[in-house]
Amino acid sequence: MIKNNSLQGWKKLGGGGLFALEHGAIVGTSVVDSVNTFLVTEKEYGDFVLELDVMIESELSNSGIQTRSHFGGSQHAGKVYGRQMEIDPSNRKWTGGIYDEERRGWLYPLTLNVPAKEAFTVGKYNHVKIECIGDEMKTWINHVPAAYLKDPVDRTGLIGLQVHAAGDVEKPGTKVYFKNIRIKTTGLVPEKMSAQIHVVDTGSSGKL
Repeated sequence: MIKNNSLQGWKKLGGGGLFALEHGAIVGTSVVDSVNTFLVTEKEYGDFVLELDVMIESELSNSGIQTRSHFGGSQHAGKVYGRQMEIDPSNRKWTGGIYDEERRGWLYPLTLNVPAKEAFTVGKYNHVKIECIGDEMKTWINHVPAAYLKDPVDRTGLIGLQVHAAGDVEKPGTKVYFKNIRIKTTGLVPEKMSAQIHVVDTGSSGKL
């Protein structure tokens, strides 16, 4: 997903956060006076398996990875919206949970899967896997199952990387790093999760 040592195939949407390519990694930097900023794929995706490595510098930071998401419209002018796999290095430790950006809010908080809260490490690269096949979205952090959601909303959309708005909690200038980004769209075989993993099913309406 990094072509010709450039950000070809990606575009920035939303706020004024910064994205740059450094040593093979996409680096996002938060800035003051900005809403959430996203580097999104120019192409939309339906069914896919996304794997990448993510590092975030500070516990006073936040990020996420958008899946099957969209931009703008009458209800979301100037903003990216859709399902996001949360990157949360705070004491809450909800990395791997699923949040519906600018729309329905939390769909799968990690209160539903407490053991997964310990899978992510701040200040180091962590392996992330996101599977979106049919109406199911599953996430893994460092090969630990984190979230399992069944939701009929959005069958296609953009994949995006978030730089969170700087504010009272997030300090401006903090960075998040994304590398080894791989998106597979053919020959997909859903990975099974343990029967012990709680499943959230929003039903045919997409409402909780």
